[in-house]
Amino acid sequence: MKVYFNDSCKICRSEINLYKKEKVEEIDWIDITNNSNAEKETSKKDKELLRRLHVKDGDRVIEGAEAFLFVWKKIPKYKILYKFFKLPIIFQIFNITYEVIAYFLYLKNKKQLKS
Repeated sequence: MKVYFNDSCKICRSEINLYKKEKVEEIDWIDITNNSNAEKETSKKDKELLRRLHVKDGDRVIEGAEAFLFVWKKIPKYKILYKFFKLPIIFQIFNITYEVIAYFLYLKNKKQLKS
């Protein structure tokens, strides 16, 4: 599983660093900053990658709140988050909240886009 995140964003980086400390071997952490390989691997443009967290699991690319569920499911310490946030009503609230926060982080970080 590959996780595509924005290492140039302080908030994104600090959260991902918490997950990296767990040293889960089946997760590859990929910085999307000026990374054309990430664009090719996910079939997403830099703007799309910057907008949300992405996970590639096999041939499937998952994004946003659902991508967090995939990450949390793989990390033993965070499985409790997976179990809680996957509950239908909780997931809907989580998804909306994630989209709002991700949008503001995108606005804050969009200056790093190539075009």
